[in-house]
Amino acid sequence: MGPESIRFGGGPTATLLHPLVAVVMVVALVLILSLRRQYIMIPMLLSLLLIPRDQQLVLAGLHLNVYRILILAGLARWVMAGRWSQLAGGFNFMDRICIALFVSYFLTVSLLFMDTQATIKNTGDLMDALGGYLVMRFLIRDREDIVRTLKVFVVIALVNAVCMVNEQRTGIDFFAKLAGMDGLSAVRDGKIRSQGAFGQFLTAGSFSSSLVPLLIWLWTRTKSKISAIGILAATVMTVTSGASTTEIGYAAAIGGLCLWPMRKHMRLVRWGIVVALLGLHLVMNGPVWSLLEHIDLTGSSSSYHRYQLIDNFVRHFGDWWFLGSKVYASWGWMMWDTSNQYVTYAFTGGLLPFALFVAVIVKSFSRIGIARKRVEGNRSEEWFFWCLGASMLCHVICYLGSAYWDQVEFAWFAFLAIISAAVFEVMGSAVPKAEEALTPSYGRFMQVAKQ
Repeated sequence: MGPESIRFGGGPTATLLHPLVAVVMVVALVLILSLRRQYIMIPMLLSLLLIPRDQQLVLAGLHLNVYRILILAGLARWVMAGRWSQLAGGFNFMDRICIALFVSYFLTVSLLFMDTQATIKNTGDLMDALGGYLVMRFLIRDREDIVRTLKVFVVIALVNAVCMVNEQRTGIDFFAKLAGMDGLSAVRDGKIRSQGAFGQFLTAGSFSSSLVPLLIWLWTRTKSKISAIGILAATVMTVTSGASTTEIGYAAAIGGLCLWPMRKHMRLVRWGIVVALLGLHLVMNGPVWSLLEHIDLTGSSSSYHRYQLIDNFVRHFGDWWFLGSKVYASWGWMMWDTSNQYVTYAFTGGLLPFALFVAVIVKSFSRIGIARKRVEGNRSEEWFFWCLGASMLCHVICYLGSAYWDQVEFAWFAFLAIISAAVFEVMGSAVPKAEEALTPSYGRFMQVAKQ
């Protein structure tokens, strides 16, 4: 069974807002509503990713966390933008998949529990996800916006890196104290796991490791010191988070970049991986996913727990496929802790949200690959899309050992918006045959987008 505090209707019953956070929030709101669109991303991301998640206002029983207030301000600015409010490439197929994911998850969880508190909580989560995604799509439209976003991420990574190193030295989490908690860092087997401004060390490390390929691209493009500082800060964040999941994600990102010479033969690489996994599954004493329980890069990893999550995902398919399950916590040791994004969607939402989440990842990879082929021969542009693919690979790996439940979710939405903006830049002039074959509605969408 999970802790008693993890339940619908739990959490603070009164306003929890540090004076410093309140000042930062007010300044951010003023800037969001007054700056030119191109610069709104700066206060938006800085406040979303550096303010602790638990900071919130409680008005007449309604919980308004700082993120929700900022997102509502971003949506208001989108409405105020008028004719400048068009999304990059218009409302595309990826947008439809993401919105379908958010809405279907809300509906399945609400139907599963049939509980007022569950519906209220899920309505807030839907507002955060849907609003956060649309705001990022509104703010990130072209290459300049992408570069500006990455520079803001550098600042966020640098602040977190300094604080996370200090955690290793003192055992005190500054951001946790800011949120009104005791501020003691997470410790496992005598090793401090720093988390910085994030809700958990896993999400902190996932943010940093997935950022590295994008900052490497920025460095190769500009040779600026800020990108080099960002790479160093992101690496420090990953190391001090002390989690095997994020270190493997970091290694996967670098490994993906190293496959650059194989970029024209990736179909062979993908099928080779599939064949290798099938072969291992046939010859191993246990299932192929039992390999996870043998991975421990830090000496304090929950490898067996990650294996059990996937094993129960397979064994209890009949219990969760329709609308998810209320009793998955009873399926094994610590099964209430679904530290796997794929399993989280499955256990709590059922097959439809799980399939839509996988579709988001598959579609993202396919759009990146098609765009890279479109610019083939232009090595700098090819490299850009290759770095996007390496970052997506890192997310895919990190999702196996963590669930994005805190502010890292907004970094994920920003990444999806970057993909949409980048792909539209090279796909907007014409419709490649490969994309037409993959998405029959793409041609109709482009006609609407050009109007």
